[in-house]
Amino acid sequence: METLALEIGSRAFDEPKSLDLTIDFVSSMLRESGFAVSYQTYRFQGRVYRNIITEKRGLRHPDNILIVGAHYDTVSYSPGADDNASGVAALLEIARLLKDTPLSKTVRFVAFTLEEPPAFSTRFMGSYVYAEQLKRESQKIEGMICLEMVGFFTDIPGSQSFPLPVMEWFYPDKGNFIALVGNLKSKALLRRIERGFKRGTSLPVETLSTIASVPGVDLSDHRSFWHFGYSAIMVTDTAFYRNPNYHRVGDTPDTLDYSSMAEVVCGLFSALCFLSEGR
Repeated sequence: METLALEIGSRAFDEPKSLDLTIDFVSSMLRESGFAVSYQTYRFQGRVYRNIITEKRGLRHPDNILIVGAHYDTVSYSPGADDNASGVAALLEIARLLKDTPLSKTVRFVAFTLEEPPAFSTRFMGSYVYAEQLKRESQKIEGMICLEMVGFFTDIPGSQSFPLPVMEWFYPDKGNFIALVGNLKSKALLRRIERGFKRGTSLPVETLSTIASVPGVDLSDHRSFWHFGYSAIMVTDTAFYRNPNYHRVGDTPDTLDYSSMAEVVCGLFSALCFLSEGR
């Protein structure tokens, strides 16, 4: 976390040195956990960008693939501790925990480049480039889990806001929960992940299955997988609906809740084990 947010700092699209340092760091952490690392490269505005890929091969159904993804870039000037060093840190820890865990299905980990503007919502998002390749190769993707800001938690009343006023009637007003968000097609995947997640942690979890036009529900890499027809969910602390440091210089490691982040990892580890068994 501190390596990404403090030592490297801002990791924006026009900061190739910082992006290269990030790639080296994430790759080294994955190799340290015993994984082989590969890259998907492509060009955007005259520069080369890379997605970082590794996987834990399934024993019985290796062609059935679950994807865990998190973007490693930031907006300009922001150290991006919550957005999205927190997601990358969670991805690395889940991979480490799963390395020696027997799984029936393959779990693939992808650290995406270029989630943030100016690539956001275009075909140059790292996740779009990757999902497009999956579709072209007809790979059997059972679901995608997008880790998008998983580190900011607070028990202050009124700290949680929502995209629609009616949601205040159904969800907590304290930002002390993790949210699982999916489109209507991904509802079955979301329910399975919720069930598995709750087996691994007592951290409060809230879910939402809705249409993509609800503000905020498609603001990360899962949108690329939705575009190509895959089931995908976002795991999030709800970003700017809770975190006042979103896309600002104040998005630093000292603002995050590491105990809650650890519980998110425990819940997702449990959920992936559950999904791998096909239950």
